[in-house]
Amino acid sequence: MFAIRPVVANATTRSVGCQHRNYATLKEIQLRLKSVRSIAKITKSMKMIASTKMTRAQKTMEIARTFGSTQTALFTNADTKPTEEGTTLIITVSSDRGLCGGIHSSVSKASRKHVQEKPNSQVVVLGDKAKAQLSRTIRNNIRLSFNQIGKATPTYTEACAIADTILNEKIEFDQAIIVYNYFKSVISYEADTIPVFSESTFSKSGNFDAYEVEDDVLENLHEFALANSIYWGLAEGHASEMASKRSAMENATKNAGEMIDKLTLTYNRGRQAVITSELIDIITGASAI
Repeated sequence: MFAIRPVVANATTRSVGCQHRNYATLKEIQLRLKSVRSIAKITKSMKMIASTKMTRAQKTMEIARTFGSTQTALFTNADTKPTEEGTTLIITVSSDRGLCGGIHSSVSKASRKHVQEKPNSQVVVLGDKAKAQLSRTIRNNIRLSFNQIGKATPTYTEACAIADTILNEKIEFDQAIIVYNYFKSVISYEADTIPVFSESTFSKSGNFDAYEVEDDVLENLHEFALANSIYWGLAEGHASEMASKRSAMENATKNAGEMIDKLTLTYNRGRQAVITSELIDIITGASAI
């Protein structure tokens, strides 16, 4: 009897210590499960909001694309081409919000590529996200930047305000390249460009004589083309951003669900181990008696 008691006491002590560790681990897993479930609810809600905004953004994008493609067709039919020695203005269309995949990185990368081809180009950035990325490499080329963009569906009034600011700052250019995200589908987008030409460049077009355009009308056409192209880029970029955000939140919700399943399995195994350990203690104690 005296030989058995110390052994039983040591086994019980080790078992109790193991129980305490398991209980602590189970409590940590419970807290983690609660946190992940809360994150999953948030990402699911953000996905639903992005889906609603994407539908609205697509309608705006289709209208802007119609006017924008018509304007691009004008320059194409007039055979307008930029001069090799002309100045270039790069307008990068982005937004201020994140949590939407690599949508800002795509336009930033395309803008840097254009600046590498033409180092003397001036850059106008729409959105803080692209500004932060471009400031690391081409800070000296950035002439203007705009923020508070992308909070809601873009409007033509915003595009006109941006165009007026650019023209009032006396930023001279022969060709403007608007870098934006072209909306291909709900799960696909790519960086693309919209060309805009100055009055002098357009007047030197090969088929310019086919259009009876007066000087004052030509100036108004230049202002309208710039504002209309910016609006097209904003609308396309906003639709792409909402689609990308929807996909990002869907993936986040899916990953959270997988993590919840793994944590639940781990919790159930730990709980079963605690129950088994308690049963062993009861049986061992009963056998000792």
